[in-house]
Amino acid sequence: MAFLRSVLHAIWMLITVIPYALAIVFSAPFAKPVTLYGLAQAWLRHVMVSLRFLCGVDWRVEGMENLPQGETSPGILLVKHQSTLETFLLPVLMPHPLAFVFKKELLYIPFFGWAIGRLDMVHIDRSQRAQAFNKVVAQGKRLLAQGVWVIMFPEGTRIPRGQAGTYKSGGTRLAVATGAPVIPIAVATAREWPRKAFVKHPGTVRISIGKPISSEGRSADELMREVEAWIEAEMRRIDPEAYAHEAKRQTAKA
Repeated sequence: MAFLRSVLHAIWMLITVIPYALAIVFSAPFAKPVTLYGLAQAWLRHVMVSLRFLCGVDWRVEGMENLPQGETSPGILLVKHQSTLETFLLPVLMPHPLAFVFKKELLYIPFFGWAIGRLDMVHIDRSQRAQAFNKVVAQGKRLLAQGVWVIMFPEGTRIPRGQAGTYKSGGTRLAVATGAPVIPIAVATAREWPRKAFVKHPGTVRISIGKPISSEGRSADELMREVEAWIEAEMRRIDPEAYAHEAKRQTAKA
């Protein structure tokens, strides 16, 4: 049954992404960035509603009150990365437009990639690290000044449930360069939508938003260590089942 529901959801995404993507591509020369983002957000909302209806996947969010207030208050979201789900859900939840920092290869995906290439986001060439970071800072400063929040996944790729990747300091380096606070976000999404998996499983994913952490007077590495410590500790709180193996190891050692 989960497989059939996932097939229906995939068909729904495919059918709906085409008109939305074409609307973004063809209106891009004339429309404002906020209008294009609104079209993308509307499609993502369809995806999430259909995910709930067809696959039985719901979500629970904690810490919305921790988000910066004000129309132009800056913020850099540093998010645990487990699944495709959080990339679809967070733009629906956030009160500000989001600008993802993503690898340029995504631009070549038919329809989806063509559309995100027209949005005001930051696509980078990972093979040219220095130039890529300079681009992130230049575009990040401009976007943050406009009230757009920058979102980055410090682990760089989707990490299996119950594990931690290597946290990279690109997001905190941007925060130090711009003076913007970072907002750590823990997501437990891999049980319902596992990484690199087609089948979605019914359940409630949990999202936890931490309090903003000031970047003023901080080093990027120190700031990233604080972000990593908060996210990984919070992951164990919101998804303790995924870390049961750690408790067993500790018991065995004792």
